[in-house]
Amino acid sequence: MNPVSILQIVDLSGAKLEQGDGKKAVERISTDSRTIKKDELFVALRGENFDGHKFVGATAKAGAAGAIVDLKWKGKVPKKFAIIRAQDSLLAYQNLAANYRKSLPIKVLAITGSNGKTSTKDFGASVLGRKFRVTKTQGNFNNHVGLPRTILEATARDEVAVWEIGMNHPGEVAPLAKIAAPDAAIVTNIGIAHIEFMGTLEAIAKEKGALAEAVGAEGTVILNADDPFSKGIAGRSHARVIFAGTKDGTIRAIDIQQSADGSEFTILEGAHQCRAQLPVPGLHMVQNALLAVAAGRAFGLSLEEAAAGLASAPLTKARLQIKEINGVQFLDDSYNA
Repeated sequence: MNPVSILQIVDLSGAKLEQGDGKKAVERISTDSRTIKKDELFVALRGENFDGHKFVGATAKAGAAGAIVDLKWKGKVPKKFAIIRAQDSLLAYQNLAANYRKSLPIKVLAITGSNGKTSTKDFGASVLGRKFRVTKTQGNFNNHVGLPRTILEATARDEVAVWEIGMNHPGEVAPLAKIAAPDAAIVTNIGIAHIEFMGTLEAIAKEKGALAEAVGAEGTVILNADDPFSKGIAGRSHARVIFAGTKDGTIRAIDIQQSADGSEFTILEGAHQCRAQLPVPGLHMVQNALLAVAAGRAFGLSLEEAAAGLASAPLTKARLQIKEINGVQFLDDSYNA
């Protein structure tokens, strides 16, 4: 993150400085007391099975600059250790991330969907990286705690951010979308993931579609042309909508050839076409790639630039990786196992 002072953190988070040096600069914020380093800021969070407030003293001993704590915390730390007091430390953390994002001169592509978020993120970041300096979600830090962490890792040097937005329960996407404030959004598809909490596919589509609603009229929403719920989501958006798919869409794939090593296909957009290659197999990966191409076009890249980004995309480990052991090929797709 960009260096920010304790007083700036207080202002961005909506909390209050109880003690410590407000002028001290912080370059990293962490919710993990085990990895805290000198001059970093610790955010003490409470969960069902943990309480970060128990480790505030330990972070002070480790050299942290201070901590964001809630009203319940009572403890003794050195006077130079900043105590930033908030009614709710998680809400303060989210407010901090939301306001920090507003301060950044970057464009944001946010991605949600039942399946394919991480692969689409990797493809999208690689495509956009052909023209811009890109920061992206690492791993699957895409929830109410992970997204703020991801946002706070961005700097003013970055030009585009590609961030995942995940959900498990109703009402989670809209608040995260508000924090991310996306200029463009992708909804990969609507499937049965988390249906045990959502009840129906229609409820999942409604929840995922909240991301499309968060994009302003000047932005772009990119949807899966092959998904039956996409038209309904498009109707909720105020932004320009691009449909991309393997069968239909403004941007689509034809002449798809697949092998164990990957896929090759032609990207078609109107009268313009371009041959593309993917380093991973699977028709679903072609679909994810087309969504990334559409994002590239929305950000001003040519089809050729987008195709080059697909071919060189470094995908997250354990995503359809082929490994050979003693002459036997194994397909490692254990990322979510």
